[in-house]
Amino acid sequence: MGQVIKCIGMLTSGGDAPGMNAAIRAVTRAAIFNGIRVKAIYRGYRGLITGEIKEFQTENVSNIIQQGGTILKSARCMEFKTPEGRQTAYENLVKEEIDALVVIGGDGTFTGARLFSQEFNIPIVGLPGTIDNDLYGTDSTIGYDTALNTIIDAVDKIRDTASSHERLFFIEVMGRDAGFLALNSALASGAEAAIIPERETKVDQLEELISNGFRKSKNSSIVIVSESNITGGANGLAERMRNEHPEYDVRVSILGHIQRGGSPTAYDRIIASRMGVAAIDALMDGLRNIMIGIVNNEIVHVPLSKAIKDDKPVNENLIGVLQILSI
Repeated sequence: MGQVIKCIGMLTSGGDAPGMNAAIRAVTRAAIFNGIRVKAIYRGYRGLITGEIKEFQTENVSNIIQQGGTILKSARCMEFKTPEGRQTAYENLVKEEIDALVVIGGDGTFTGARLFSQEFNIPIVGLPGTIDNDLYGTDSTIGYDTALNTIIDAVDKIRDTASSHERLFFIEVMGRDAGFLALNSALASGAEAAIIPERETKVDQLEELISNGFRKSKNSSIVIVSESNITGGANGLAERMRNEHPEYDVRVSILGHIQRGGSPTAYDRIIASRMGVAAIDALMDGLRNIMIGIVNNEIVHVPLSKAIKDDKPVNENLIGVLQILSI
C-alpha cells in the first residue's frame, strides 16, 4: 500500500497544447471528488521554484474545457535542471503540503519529472500534452487531434490558391523529429506527398516525389513537410527544387504556431478528461513514475522511462496509402 495522498500539485510545462485545460479540469475535479486537495502550480517547474502555487476548488476550473492553451501558463525553466533548483522546488512542495504531482506536457516535462521523483521520492503521474504525438505508449497525445484539424483547414484554403495559379506548395507543419502531423494531415487533406524525418535516412524523398511523376495528372500540388532539420524544412526543400527543377512554380507556407492554438476538438476534450481522472486513480493506487496513455481506446499506464526513451514509430502502411491516392 502506497502513502495516503491528501494533496496533489498539478502543472503544465513545455509547449502548450489544446486540451490541457480539459486535463486540468479533470484532475482538479477527480481529486476533489476523492477527497484530495488540489494545488495549481503556475508556469510549470519555474512556478514550483518561485512558489507560484494556489489552491484550486471546483469553481476554479469552470468553463475552461473549451479553451485552448493552458490557464496555468507554461514556461521553460533552466534552473529546474540544476540540483539546487530541484531542491528549492522540493522545499516548496513540503511547505505547501503537496504529497504528489500530476504533470501535463511532453518528453522534456517527463524527463524532469522522472528525475525529480527519483531524487525526492515524490509520486508523479504524467499526462501526455503535446501536439507532436511523439510519446511512446499512447495512440494519441492531448492536443494532437486539434492540431491535425487546424492543419487540414489551412491546407484546404491553400489548395484553393495553389489550384488557381498552378503552383507547387511546400507546407511546413510542426512535429520536430516526428512525422505524425505531416503524414496524417497529408492523407486527410489529399496532399500529393508528405516528407517526414522518419524516412529521410532511408530514401531521398524529394527525388522520389519527382521520379514518381507527382504532377502528371494535376495542375497543382501540395506537399506537407515536417519542420525537422532532418528533412531540411519547407524552405530548404523549396530552394533545392528551384535549383534542380526550375520548371516548377514553387511556393512555401509555414503554418507555425497557429497549430497550437484554438478550441480543442471533442476527441481531445474526451481523452484529456479520461486521462485526468485516470491520473488520480493511479495515485490513489500507489502508482508513480508513469504516464497515462490511451491504446485502442483503453487507458494504459506507461513507465515514464519508456515514454521518454522509446521511439514511437509512424505507420509505414500510411505512406503506401498516400502514394496510391496521390496519382
